[in-house]
Amino acid sequence: MLFNSYIYLLLFLPITLIGFLMLQRAPLRVAFGWLVLMSLAFYGWWNPEPSEPWTPFYIVLILGSCIGNYFFGRYLSGHKHTPKGKGILTLGVVANLGLLGYYKYAGFLAGLSKAATGWPADVPHIVLPLAISFFTFLQIAYLVDAYRGETEEYHFTDYLLFVTFFPHLIAGPLVHHKEMMPQFARKKASGRTLDLSVGLTILAIGLFKKVVVGDNLSTVSTGFFDLAANGARPPTFGEAWAGALAYALHLYFDFSGYSDMAIGSARLFGIRFPLNFHSPYKADSVVEFWRRWHMTLSRFLRDYLYIPLGGNRKGKVRRYINLLLTMVLGGIWHGAGFAFLLWGLLHGLYLCINHAWFAFRKKHGIKPLVKPVAIALTFLAVLLAWVPFKAGVYEHGRNGSTAKAIHATTTMLSSMIGVHGFKGLPELALQVVKESRVWKPILVALAAVFFLPNTQQILRRYRPALGYDDFDPKPGKRRWWEWRPTPLFACLTLAMLYLTAREFDKISEFIYFQF
Repeated sequence: MLFNSYIYLLLFLPITLIGFLMLQRAPLRVAFGWLVLMSLAFYGWWNPEPSEPWTPFYIVLILGSCIGNYFFGRYLSGHKHTPKGKGILTLGVVANLGLLGYYKYAGFLAGLSKAATGWPADVPHIVLPLAISFFTFLQIAYLVDAYRGETEEYHFTDYLLFVTFFPHLIAGPLVHHKEMMPQFARKKASGRTLDLSVGLTILAIGLFKKVVVGDNLSTVSTGFFDLAANGARPPTFGEAWAGALAYALHLYFDFSGYSDMAIGSARLFGIRFPLNFHSPYKADSVVEFWRRWHMTLSRFLRDYLYIPLGGNRKGKVRRYINLLLTMVLGGIWHGAGFAFLLWGLLHGLYLCINHAWFAFRKKHGIKPLVKPVAIALTFLAVLLAWVPFKAGVYEHGRNGSTAKAIHATTTMLSSMIGVHGFKGLPELALQVVKESRVWKPILVALAAVFFLPNTQQILRRYRPALGYDDFDPKPGKRRWWEWRPTPLFACLTLAMLYLTAREFDKISEFIYFQF
């Protein structure tokens, strides 16, 4: 089920919230059970083959994963730091990665094998279960923490709610049990008007970002990338830059919108999610970018991959190897294929260069770059890396191929550096996207990204997300644009919903919908 759909906004969310509020006087786990039931309905709504009958297989799959990991975790809680515990932890992690690996990478590996050896004769088409990457990583972190002695023995209903709670289930944030369990236990329901008004406002902002801004930029970027992948000619210099910028902005508003809608949906129930997106294009280094982009995934990769690999504790060379390996694996987590691997490798190299520059500058007493220049260079590096990330769509699916993704990547990048000339948009007959619809939305979106406050800053006095205090520890004087529960801001929220409704004739998936 998509957040940006009528079924979610007008039926599922109201029914779930009303039922939850009506159960305030019921035993605690009855309310939890209601949320688990509705979360499974939210997950089970998805049908990967709309032409085929609906199947409960994927609900059984996620329930089986939860049951297995719950009992693994209970065992590990009683065998912390023991050889038996370590063996069960290894078994649990391997089982989780094996399940993820089969669904996400078996088809890709079979394709490579066929290309190299001719075997197997038919490459299987394996449907990637919805959210399997997210609920697998979530539970691996739980098992590791259980072995470390950092978890409690939770009731099974509590654990199911932690894993399946619908606002984070599909595409994150990757919540941590230490963040969620105390909130679930603190109160069984939220009936406070403030939670409802803050939650609805954040939900409305997220909808506006996704539907009005992000989806309109998608039409621009897709047209130019399709030309690079399939067209009879390479994009012009102007088309390539327009396509790359439009995609970077589309991805920004799509993921930012999703994160807001997840945070807003959870806040309706009195639950605060961790901050997952905080103006990453304003970062003045790639290190800072990863502290602001998909923050909970960055945290997972740091705590459960980079640090166990040795982090920066075993010398500079090992540190750079660990950074590269972590980012390459993070790229492959996004998708099995050349394009995502290249994206992860680029960011690994960026981080190595960034850390090396920090060390060199500190050693020789060199002043940092002027902030606007540092931000511009960081944005340029991230923008170039988004090209293979976008090309990943041409590598997957029934008609996708690695060759197609490589062709799209090399064609776009070569056009961006002027290999095919420095022409702007072509004459009318050859235009892929109408000239009037290209630069205006891009420039407006760029201005919004770099000069407007983000959602967390607008609602900062109402603690919209866990971890925001790390960026803004002292709120200071209230600014005129900061949200208040007043009729004026209610009208502004309604205006955003009206503009969103005008664009709601087309339903599109979030970029992180099926990872």
